[in-house]
Amino acid sequence: MNEIICPKCKKTFKVDEAGFADILKQVRDHQFEEELANRLSQAVELAEANIKNSSQKEIAKKDKQLTELKAKSDTELAEKLAKKEVEIAEMKSKIQNAEIGKKLEVSIAVKEIEKERDDLANDLKIKKTETELLEKSIKEQFTNKLIVKDATIKSRDEEIGRLKDFKQKLSTKMVGESLEQHCEIEFNKLRPTAFQNAYFEKDNDSKGGSKGDYIYKETDETNNEIISIMFEMKNENDETATKKKNEDFFVKLDKDRKEKNCEYAVLVSLLESDNELYNTGIVDVSHKFEKMYVVRPQFFIPIITLLRNAAMNSLKYKAELNLMRNQNIDITNFEESVDEFRKGFAYNYNLASKKFTTAIAEIDKTISHLNKTKEALLSSENNLRLANNKADDLTIKKLTRGNPTMKEKFDELNS
Repeated sequence: MNEIICPKCKKTFKVDEAGFADILKQVRDHQFEEELANRLSQAVELAEANIKNSSQKEIAKKDKQLTELKAKSDTELAEKLAKKEVEIAEMKSKIQNAEIGKKLEVSIAVKEIEKERDDLANDLKIKKTETELLEKSIKEQFTNKLIVKDATIKSRDEEIGRLKDFKQKLSTKMVGESLEQHCEIEFNKLRPTAFQNAYFEKDNDSKGGSKGDYIYKETDETNNEIISIMFEMKNENDETATKKKNEDFFVKLDKDRKEKNCEYAVLVSLLESDNELYNTGIVDVSHKFEKMYVVRPQFFIPIITLLRNAAMNSLKYKAELNLMRNQNIDITNFEESVDEFRKGFAYNYNLASKKFTTAIAEIDKTISHLNKTKEALLSSENNLRLANNKADDLTIKKLTRGNPTMKEKFDELNS
């Protein structure tokens, strides 16, 4: 049995195979198809209408919701806009207040900067004034110095000219004499303080055929010579045709030194003014002539001081050497005294040694005798000890042993 459902009443029917085949056949029939097509068409239209109605309702609902949302959004937006406008107004107010504060701070800062600028400008003006005054003062000082310098140069030029004129008018001998006077004046300036015991005079002794210019000598408190120097002063006129050299005077100076028994020879010279060797100061020419020096006039006093100090040290060494020699003599005398003492002591020692040996021998003999006496005394002591021991061992029993009579007597006494 097959069940089918009525499309209209929705009622279920049971049909057999034959009826089901018949119904199926009807369904397949053309009318059934047309009716089915009409119904389908109606169903489609109905569905479309329902869908359209439903869509319209939904659209209306959505439009309503959209309108509500729009209204709500407009309200919220208006509120937000109002709130934002309030915030914007507050911000504008703050900005304005900040701008006012900033303008006030900027104004104050500008005033301070302007004040600093004015102060700096005043300082700069003061500094400029001071600089101008300083420059003016320096210019005046330099101007005065230049004036003084020009005056000094002029004075020096005049002095040089005067000296040149003076030298041109002098003879060669007079030029030399002027150098001698210079050295003598320089020495006499220091004579009271530095050279109290010194002799410095012109050499006027020409017995040997020549003489030097000056002789310097100095002695100590006991009149012992410390140092002696032969001086020769040489200058030369610039206009002299023949230019002499310092070496031209070495032989004569050495001869004068030896003849006058001077220790040193010094040539004070202005010759060879372009010679760098002599312009350096004190020149030692002892490799040519013994104890000879060449100096410029400005080293006249220093060479005396140097040689004098060296001589003072040498004198001290000589004194020490003499002292050492005296000490050697004293040591020799001392050694002689020691030898004499040693010989006397040896004699007395030998004599005492002999007597000491004799005394020792006598003492040895005495010791031997005393040893014998000691041995006899020791032997006596031993005998006394034995006697004492025997006395200690003595008893009544021993005394009566072998003696009946004494035994009876002792027994009677005891009873």
